[in-house]
Amino acid sequence: MVEVKFGLDTFGDVTADTPYAQVIRNVVEQAVLADRLGVDAFGVGEHHRDDFAVSAPEIVLAAIAARTERITVGTAVTVLSSDDPVRVFERFATLDAVSHGRAEIILGRGSFTESFPLFGYDLADYDRLFEEKTELMAALLEEKPVTWSGTVRAPLRDQSVFPRTESGRIRTWIGVGGSPESVIRAAGYGLPLCLAIIGGAPARFAPYVDLYHRALGQLGRPEQPVAAHCPGFVAATDEEAVELLWPHARRMLDRIGRERGWPPITRDRFEADITEGAWHVGSPETVAQKIASTVKALGIQRFDLKYAHGTLPHEHLMTAIELYGSRVVPRVRELLGA
Repeated sequence: MVEVKFGLDTFGDVTADTPYAQVIRNVVEQAVLADRLGVDAFGVGEHHRDDFAVSAPEIVLAAIAARTERITVGTAVTVLSSDDPVRVFERFATLDAVSHGRAEIILGRGSFTESFPLFGYDLADYDRLFEEKTELMAALLEEKPVTWSGTVRAPLRDQSVFPRTESGRIRTWIGVGGSPESVIRAAGYGLPLCLAIIGGAPARFAPYVDLYHRALGQLGRPEQPVAAHCPGFVAATDEEAVELLWPHARRMLDRIGRERGWPPITRDRFEADITEGAWHVGSPETVAQKIASTVKALGIQRFDLKYAHGTLPHEHLMTAIELYGSRVVPRVRELLGA
């Protein structure tokens, strides 16, 4: 059986009455704990809004790399559409150097759009920006002179980009939210696939995993791993996990809902999402059982738990990480081995 890797993701959610600077320092401490516990990967997402503290994840990841020894440090996610692929490559090649080859990138469109007006991009170009920049990024990852032209940035002609990495390639995934076109695009570039499963039963994404593998085969590409990114939270008991998480998750979900025209979240709906949907919440045994079920249903090679939600305090996040690394991950491995 292929070994499954386990990661943790955060967006640097701004906790109650905590300054941005302290939230960022807390993220570093959370990653240090995850490394000590043997968690395989730690991802920091990019956002440009007041409820998330991290807008420059590469800098936070560099701080984490300096204080850790083995954990993979990456993004969850890099919003490539509103960034420049050349600068993305340069920053991550630098991170790869300071981390001794532990850097990785997850490229995506992003679930929020604040970065587009901030950096002078038109949302009308949403699809074209991502398609052209992904094409360029795929070429840059080969670490050879690049000749490229498009409509969203200046062309490159036999241009080399530095620094080059020691391994010759930065592990780079494409993050998708459930679009068949995005799945096929990832296969077309031969890049690993990361499914952002933030709603609905994880098993409903199985057709996308199948589509991805079929597309790789039809395009003559080698097999690549598939990962899932899902929300969750771990506490001592199921009841404690729900009670601690609910008020903070409700605040976050209701704010996003107001922005997007969704009705307020109810406690019944939230608990249904835990029981039957994407949320992996509860005691270590409950979360382990659900993660094992998700891994088996999708046939994935990596599972990342998005453990920070809204205004959840740092101390609860540290406890969740402790339980995830010391009890959940070993139990999932045991369940998968059985």
